[in-house]
Amino acid sequence: MRYVRRELTSVLRRAARAFGAILVTGPRRSGKTTLLRHVFPRATYVLLEDPDVLARVRADPRAFLDDLPLPVILDEIQAVPELLRYVRARIDAHPRRHGEWLLTGSQEATLMQGVTESMAGRVAVLDLWPLSVAESSAVTPWRGGFPEVVARPRDADLWFASYLRTYLERDVRAVTNVRDLAVFRRFLALVAARTGQMLHRTELAGPLGVSVPTVGQWLSILEITSQVLLVPPFHENFGKRLVKSPRLYVADAGLACHLLGIASSEELERSPFLGPVYEGFVAAEIAKRQAATGRRRELYHFRDPQGLEVDLVVPTGPRRLALIEVKAARTVVPQDAGPVTRLAAAVKGYDVERYVVHRRGAGDPVMAALAPGVRAVTLDELLSRVVPRA
Repeated sequence: MRYVRRELTSVLRRAARAFGAILVTGPRRSGKTTLLRHVFPRATYVLLEDPDVLARVRADPRAFLDDLPLPVILDEIQAVPELLRYVRARIDAHPRRHGEWLLTGSQEATLMQGVTESMAGRVAVLDLWPLSVAESSAVTPWRGGFPEVVARPRDADLWFASYLRTYLERDVRAVTNVRDLAVFRRFLALVAARTGQMLHRTELAGPLGVSVPTVGQWLSILEITSQVLLVPPFHENFGKRLVKSPRLYVADAGLACHLLGIASSEELERSPFLGPVYEGFVAAEIAKRQAATGRRRELYHFRDPQGLEVDLVVPTGPRRLALIEVKAARTVVPQDAGPVTRLAAAVKGYDVERYVVHRRGAGDPVMAALAPGVRAVTLDELLSRVVPRA
């Protein structure tokens, strides 16, 4: 499979010059190992999930680390999080050495707790998402961005089915004791059917016959393992009462389509889920760009009890906001600018930019000024304005 340069590369190189260790986290199969081995081709590579390696580490962790030529890539560090304490001791013994310990880990609570407790101030933690539209033109709302799906889209259904089975059997059971995986699989399908909607745990619990706390626990698993994106409400009310529930998206649009039984881009075009899937696709692309440029995730939505709703609110600087309405249609009309226009009128103390992002085709006319102060933009144009590259 041809290597695709990742946007995180420049941040990764910069971190390697400033920190003793780097931890690249993210969902399984997002390309963490490939990225590190490409950027640091001379580094020793060790897969910690290998049974023989795991036995050596647990038998004598100090001797194991002493035998490693540096720099080293320790892949899947969550398999032995206790090893972090020994890595920390070596970093502390040589504080002027940087970029010698290169770690990957699927994002799990136990792993992040170990990093917080053992490696604070010594490790740069970077998030790697699946491929973005800026990294590959083959990333689409139907395919999503997992590298292997992008490379072999004809095998997408088989890949996602295998991915879900692996995810259920490994990651979910590693985080918590889910007794009935069949029910959890149905839970995933319900989550996909509610992508783009406000999160109401009772609506998920009822059809499954489980408790609301159980649904809350399962949602936490999905969020910890980067399978869903929960977009919270914006924290200022602009003189309005706010709906406080987050908005729920499946983080990878291709996985959402698989869970929804959408087998092709043509089926997606005809599906009632096109709008929600595309909205989640846009939200994920903004989050990917923020992560790839070293920014913290700042992605919100707005909704008040009177029905005023803006899909995405993104801080773009001190007291600056971008208000974004997402439309899956190729044709947009001035009425589509209504929500961002109404919210902008209520905003005080911020410089506000207003956008309607939509799927403009190659031969479609450009309608830049949709309404006074509102620009109609493509996703690429939106990203360059809202989350410019560093």
